[in-house]
Amino acid sequence: MQTFYKVDAVPVHSVLLMPTRERARNYRRGDIRLGLCDTCGFISNVAFDPTVHEYSVGYEATQSFSATFNSFHSKLAGRLIDRYDLHNKHLIEIGCGQGEFLIMLCEMGQNYGVGFDPAYDTGRPREYNPAQVSFVQDFYSEKYAAVQGDFIACKMTLEHIPNTAEFVRTVRRSIGNRLETVVFFQVPNARYVMRDVAFWDIYYEHCSYFSAGSLAYLFEHCGFQVLDVATEYQEQYLTIEAKPVALDQVTISPASRQAVAETQEDVQTFIAAYPGVLQRWRTLLEQIQQEGKRAVIWGSGSKGVAFLTTLNPPEVIQYAVDVNPYRHGTFMAGSGQEIVGPAFLQTYQPEMILVMNPIYCDEIQRELNRLGVSAQLIPV
Repeated sequence: MQTFYKVDAVPVHSVLLMPTRERARNYRRGDIRLGLCDTCGFISNVAFDPTVHEYSVGYEATQSFSATFNSFHSKLAGRLIDRYDLHNKHLIEIGCGQGEFLIMLCEMGQNYGVGFDPAYDTGRPREYNPAQVSFVQDFYSEKYAAVQGDFIACKMTLEHIPNTAEFVRTVRRSIGNRLETVVFFQVPNARYVMRDVAFWDIYYEHCSYFSAGSLAYLFEHCGFQVLDVATEYQEQYLTIEAKPVALDQVTISPASRQAVAETQEDVQTFIAAYPGVLQRWRTLLEQIQQEGKRAVIWGSGSKGVAFLTTLNPPEVIQYAVDVNPYRHGTFMAGSGQEIVGPAFLQTYQPEMILVMNPIYCDEIQRELNRLGVSAQLIPV
């Protein structure tokens, strides 16, 4: 694989809760070396070490405190239920987080579901019918092959797995000869990252990156027929829907092979534009500091961690705002900014807010209006 992007000493976890500033700043680090495969278009961190991770309770990636995200989730669940007649069916979600999407699928379609995630918090309050939904606080693997589903979902998980083909084959083997089973995977869209030069979407936890072509190639290679590949959430997410085929019928479509050239072009776009994009953000942060203005970032998750650790700004940004109350009072991995709730801004009154995901700008502006905070929103 040809390496095209390098960042040294980034936090190996972005959303694991850091209870103190000292722990956040001294947390273990690793290097990023993104490489591109010229055969299938797969992009991977070739320096990735999976042994450094500690996915467990305290890994806080919940997005369900956002009305914008909940609206997207609800529409996605409704579309999948309608398209695949998910009514009174058995569902599996791999990497279910705190179970919000699985609960939604089960409630909306009167289904029965099992979710797998080592970070699932059994002590967190949530409303669901335990006769419909259950959770396993563990990684999904072949030891759970006896758990069968008519529909298998895996959202924002595959990008955390280095041996992607091995993992998808595990899913395929668990299905066996149940060829009507549908699988649905959602991952970050590498084309969005490359074309927008979104270096803040590149972080250590994400060791695998897919374009539409490489994602289709992967599933075809591992014994699936691709039903649909699409983008969601203003093209930030990439989704694939597929069904298993008999293992003697595995083929790679010409379209999947041809898409490699598009990924190569996107990577070249990223390489050419990255230095200028990096410098523009550094110049803006220096200007904010010189003018003595108060600035915060909105979004303390992985994008915020990657943005701050890549730019390594001075003390111009001291706080990160987040709507997730479980993150309040903790600190940003690597850079150590305190994570606060929106209400904190009534006292702090920043002049500028760097919004880590532009899709939330309208929601954030409404909250600022409610709080009586007048600040310029700068979408990242």
